[in-house]
Amino acid sequence: MAITLVCMGNPLLDIQVSKGEDLLAKYELKANDAILADEKHMPLYEEIITRDPVTYVAGGAAQNAARGAAYVLPAGSVAYIGAVGKDDLAESLKAANEKEGVQSAYQVFDGQKTGACAVIITGHDRSLTTTLRAAESFTPSHLATPEVKALIEEAKFFYLGGFFLTHGIESALELAKTASESGKTFAMNLSAPFIPQFFKAQVDQMLPFCDIVIGNESEAAAYAESHGLSATDPASVATAIANLPKQNASRPRLVIITQGASSTLVASSSPTDAAGNLHAGEENPKTFPVTKMADDEIVDTNGAGDAFAGGFLGAFVQGKSLTQSVEAGHALGQICVGQIGPQFKFPKVQIL
Repeated sequence: MAITLVCMGNPLLDIQVSKGEDLLAKYELKANDAILADEKHMPLYEEIITRDPVTYVAGGAAQNAARGAAYVLPAGSVAYIGAVGKDDLAESLKAANEKEGVQSAYQVFDGQKTGACAVIITGHDRSLTTTLRAAESFTPSHLATPEVKALIEEAKFFYLGGFFLTHGIESALELAKTASESGKTFAMNLSAPFIPQFFKAQVDQMLPFCDIVIGNESEAAAYAESHGLSATDPASVATAIANLPKQNASRPRLVIITQGASSTLVASSSPTDAAGNLHAGEENPKTFPVTKMADDEIVDTNGAGDAFAGGFLGAFVQGKSLTQSVEAGHALGQICVGQIGPQFKFPKVQIL
């Protein structure tokens, strides 16, 4: 099977604990947030592994989405690019990818540690604190290696996790420009509020090359604030991003804003998209309701947004309609929140 989707981001091992209210207070963390660790957070990674129970899950937002897309696509369709250390954590991540049908194309740094994310669960909230380690050493030269260059030439769709923009704008732009110049589809996730807030310049550099932008209501609000938008509701922000200048004007830009258990919004820069899913006179942004889950069905929301992105892309890459693609994202997101960490049910559940 040919590679159709290449994802790029920061490979991380998630170290996850529940009932971590004391850790939130001690390390001045928010219950439902995602941040990069600074010096005061470093002892957290030693402390969290002493908790009982502690769960280790293959993570990294774009890697989660890659495994989600692989859940929907035929085997051997998805590849993932990122940087790791030469250690056991990297081997664990690679094994998880192989198990779920993702080809790992890691840049490996000897003497460095693979990145990690401390995941603190309190109720249905999750606080993510990431130390990138080797992930932030990624260099554009890796994109030119024979293995990775062949994957890029073969793929028709690309996906970038927004967290990558904190260190890898040169590589991200190179991949996005290559996709745009080749008439291929490039998607990016805003990933966390601090990305459009504190890495505004990098986001703005990327958007002209983005055919699909995915985010949630908190990220939309952060984008609105950092860009001084007068209308800050998710629908208005989605429309504003959709209508920004676009390098490849042959296809419209789709902007997808999820709102947890509430509806998902999709704005298009044109009355019709390439598949004819949004027609002139239709609602734009279009609202897609989310099927409610019972409280006792929700185990862990960590990775739910990544699962949505993976499910959406997995369907979209196969030429499914916008409605089918959003519904696939919703279905995979709900499978994810019924598990511990960003994981999916095996044997596979049919979601298309």
